[in-house]
Amino acid sequence: MHREVAAARPDASLIYAADDAAFPYGPMEESKLVARVLAVIGALVEQHKPDLAVIACNTASTIVLPELRARFTLPFVGTVPAIKPACATTATSRVTVLGTEATVKREYTRALINQFSNGCDVTLVGSARLARFAEAELRGNPVSDADIAEEIAPCFIDRDGRRTDTVVLACTHYPLLQHRFRQTAPWPVTYLDPAPAIARRVSHLLGAPKTRKAASSACMVTTTGQAPSPELEKALFSFGIKEFGRISV
Repeated sequence: MHREVAAARPDASLIYAADDAAFPYGPMEESKLVARVLAVIGALVEQHKPDLAVIACNTASTIVLPELRARFTLPFVGTVPAIKPACATTATSRVTVLGTEATVKREYTRALINQFSNGCDVTLVGSARLARFAEAELRGNPVSDADIAEEIAPCFIDRDGRRTDTVVLACTHYPLLQHRFRQTAPWPVTYLDPAPAIARRVSHLLGAPKTRKAASSACMVTTTGQAPSPELEKALFSFGIKEFGRISV
C-alpha cells in the first residue's frame, strides 16, 4: 500500500508507522485494540502532525474508524475488504475473502457481503498464520510452499461447474505474498488488492499537489524502536523507505 500511495503522490512526505510492539492486531480484544490504536494515532498526531492518516489494517479499520474520526480532526482513510469490486467483476460468481480470523468474523465484513454480493457465492477464509508468513518473507525467511498452500487451500471452491476466480486480499500483509499464492494455488485466480483504490482516495483527499518534486525517501517509525535487520532494511529500501525512527506511545 505504501508503494501505491507513494507513486500516486510523490509530492507527499510519508511516514510508515508500524505498531510492532502489539503485532498482530487480529487476536486482540476489541476494547484493547481501540485503546491501542487511539494511543498510537494520538502519538503520531502529536509528534508528526500529519495532514491525513491511512489505517492500513482491515481489522483496525472495521473496529476503530468511528472512534478515530470522533476524536481527531484529520481525515482517515480506512482499509476494508474489497467485496464490492470483486463481486462486480467475477466471471464465475465465486469469490473468496481471505483475511485474518478477526476480519472475517466482523459483522462489518458480513454487512459488506449482504450489501454488495450481488448474487455471488462469497466464501470467508480466516488465516491465523499468513500475516506472520508475510513478515517472515520481508525479513528474508520465507516459509515453505506447503505452508502457504495449506493456508490458502480453503479459498478455492470448485462446485456445480463453477470455480473461485477472485480472491479478495483482506489483510494488508497479504499482497506481500501474492507471488507465493500464484505459485502454490491449485488454479489461477485474480487477487484483489485494495491498495490502488486507497491511493486514489488519498490523492483525492489531499487535493492538487502544492509543489512539484521528485519522490523523496519515506520514514518508518515503530513502537519498539528496534532497528530493522539487514534483510528487512533491504526490503524496505525497495519500497522507498530509507529512514527509521520510533513512535513514543
